[in-house]
Amino acid sequence: MIEIKVPTVGESISEVTLLKWTKNDGDYVDRDEVIAELESEKATFEVNAEQAGTLARVATEGDTLLIGDIIAKIDETAVKPKATVAVEAAVAKADTIAPAISQAPVTSVPNDIKATPVASAIIADKKVNPSQIIASGAGGKIMKQDVLEALNHPGKKAFAGNEIFSRNIRQEKMSNLRKTISRRLVESKNTTAMLTTFNEVDMTRIMEIRKQFKDKFKESHGVNLGFMSFFAKACAIALGEWPTVNAYIDGDQFVYHDYADISIAVSTPRGLTVPVIRNVESLSMAEIEKAVLLLAGKARDSKLTAEDLTGGTFTITNGGVFGSLMSTPIINIPQSAILGMHKIQERPMAVNGQVLIRPMMYLALSYDHRIIDGRESVSFLVRVKELLENPELLLMGKDPVKALLEL
Repeated sequence: MIEIKVPTVGESISEVTLLKWTKNDGDYVDRDEVIAELESEKATFEVNAEQAGTLARVATEGDTLLIGDIIAKIDETAVKPKATVAVEAAVAKADTIAPAISQAPVTSVPNDIKATPVASAIIADKKVNPSQIIASGAGGKIMKQDVLEALNHPGKKAFAGNEIFSRNIRQEKMSNLRKTISRRLVESKNTTAMLTTFNEVDMTRIMEIRKQFKDKFKESHGVNLGFMSFFAKACAIALGEWPTVNAYIDGDQFVYHDYADISIAVSTPRGLTVPVIRNVESLSMAEIEKAVLLLAGKARDSKLTAEDLTGGTFTITNGGVFGSLMSTPIINIPQSAILGMHKIQERPMAVNGQVLIRPMMYLALSYDHRIIDGRESVSFLVRVKELLENPELLLMGKDPVKALLEL
């Protein structure tokens, strides 16, 4: 038997949580095959089989484990099983009945709604909105009784898995990641002199550029031209001009950074994570978009490493993707500032004496007043606004005509 132990995932991490098993007890696993997912206070990571063999699970999902604890054992002497005659017969039978199933009549229930045949028939006949039905079947399948319940209580909708007028209360253990998020948010509020300054940016030029070049950009670079590359590039330029916004306090010392490692806040089902894009000031727009796509994918698939999440000097968060019009983001300590993007909203604006409808976005900069003064914070945000409203400035940081005239 080979023992599979919790690996060392970082100097400061002493315990992890077993999120889920990806293999069942008694399954035959191949070498390097993923058998489980663990979560530390900083990230999630996978556990692989060190040898091929039969898996014997020791820990259970939700367990808190210390580094070095045994989570499973593998019997490397086991022989890899072959497909049985019964399995082959089942596959053959499925092949023969597939055509018959495909010829069955289809109800008007949308394809993404799972329902039993009887439930589907009632939904179609009574024209019930599936979104108003609480599914009680396995895997979220709508059963006959669920449809009848919706018909008997029109306009009333209980929470998922509950009945009308439910008073049910549930308790759920806080994950290590959520504990860390909670601790850091409270620490940020309690240890920084946080203040927020606001401005707004006219997104007309950026939206025109994206509309004009999005297809060519995708064809040339293989990624979409999003808003984040514009904001990251603008912030990198502004951070170089206002270095205190890119610094933090360490004891009685100010620590300055001559580079922009920008953390991008990404929402995942397990909580908020802030992976870092390194040296944004040295990256092209396409390289930034590729980095954003890579980190967002790793966050979604729980593949972020401790290296991906450490070392940022400034953070950008985008609440606009959820519809937020304005917010006061909390500083991602030990950093000293965070920029909040928001929803693009068409509003009437006074432009050269005329009222025009423009796509506007509110920007919010939360900063630590211990290191960043009001003049610096406001000037930084005004510079970001200027760069976003005139994207041509992102190329060299200043107006080409002024550069030509050496002004």
